[in-house]
Amino acid sequence: MAKTEVYSWRLAPEKKRALERRARAHGQTVAELLDRLTEDLLASRDESDEAEQRRLHALAAKFVGTICGGEPNRSENVSTLVRQALQRKYGR
Repeated sequence: MAKTEVYSWRLAPEKKRALERRARAHGQTVAELLDRLTEDLLASRDESDEAEQRRLHALAAKFVGTICGGEPNRSENVSTLVRQALQRKYGR
């Protein structure tokens, strides 16, 4: 992938030296090290986000379809049930 974007930030001199040392130890430039570090970080975040979504879906799946009123045809009979409830309440 072509690199076309520039991002810069200020950091403490000791952090810059530590990055330079780490890059040198791995035979990389600081830019290569930062590129690898950000790729690793973003990949791990994506995996953890996906894992979190799977966990939440598994929890929610326990409750899907579990609302039970005891009468499976209630939605088909709603107008009759409402009329009966109103008649009991208001005597109509």
